[in-house]
Amino acid sequence: MELRHLRYFVTVAEELHFSRAAQKLNIGQPPLSMQIRALEEELGVPLFERSQRRVFLTTAGRAFLVRARQILADADAARQEVQQIAGLDAGELRIAFTTSAPMTNLMKRVLTGYRQRYPRVTLTLSESPSERQRDALAERTLDIGLLRQAEDAPPVAGLSFETLIDEALVVVLHQGHALSGRRSLSIADLAGEAFIMHPHDVGTAVDGKIRRMCERAGFTPRVVQEARESTTIVALAASGLGVAVLPAAVQCIRIEGACFMDLSEPDAHTPLLLAKRHDDASPLVQAFVAMCHEVAGSLHETNQPAG
Repeated sequence: MELRHLRYFVTVAEELHFSRAAQKLNIGQPPLSMQIRALEEELGVPLFERSQRRVFLTTAGRAFLVRARQILADADAARQEVQQIAGLDAGELRIAFTTSAPMTNLMKRVLTGYRQRYPRVTLTLSESPSERQRDALAERTLDIGLLRQAEDAPPVAGLSFETLIDEALVVVLHQGHALSGRRSLSIADLAGEAFIMHPHDVGTAVDGKIRRMCERAGFTPRVVQEARESTTIVALAASGLGVAVLPAAVQCIRIEGACFMDLSEPDAHTPLLLAKRHDDASPLVQAFVAMCHEVAGSLHETNQPAG
């Protein structure tokens, strides 16, 4: 039993409605229901009576609600006390990210959770290409980088990198495109298409991977338009100007005419990495890393896409 399971239970108990509770917790209703059933199985008693129209607390559920609220209140008080001792009650954390990272479920939840848990810490956020993030970390003008880089990228002295999520790549094209009726596409299917990509100076690892995949399929992508922002690239693809290959998180961008399709290649994915300095003992940095691990684990447990 973990604190988040208690938070799930308390929220459902207060809302007496699984859909509203799921919206409040920012998770899907099926994963929430699964977590509540798992909690009931662990306790050995039902906490809720369920009907087609309503949800009620059982007698055991009402008793457990009192205890759960007290445990959460005690945990919050303990956290605040420890944060004051560890220096987590104030300060600044400088975080940079690649263009598509804020669209991932993981980053959205990490930032929300960190701000809620450490409200007096100032988060200074900036969008930056991966290469510049590495330079800024080495120069100590940045604390955390959320970036992408090639699988064979050489190590950088003094920096550590760990994969947070491994995100699928998707093809973006106009919904009326001749290829849009297929279930999925291979990179070879795009050989005759016009491509929309980031400019070279943005330095995205994704574009490098796309070019290598195209070369492996026997062609060089014919780039007709470049754009620095992933949102702009999706909009241009939706207009029929060409096709694009981007991390799956861009599917949250709702633009009329945009169609997103899976790529069939086994290696059609790109990791989102957390980068920091080896010698950074800052409690703010350590707390952010811990939050990333917590959210990634939660997303994996509830089978929700991190991207």
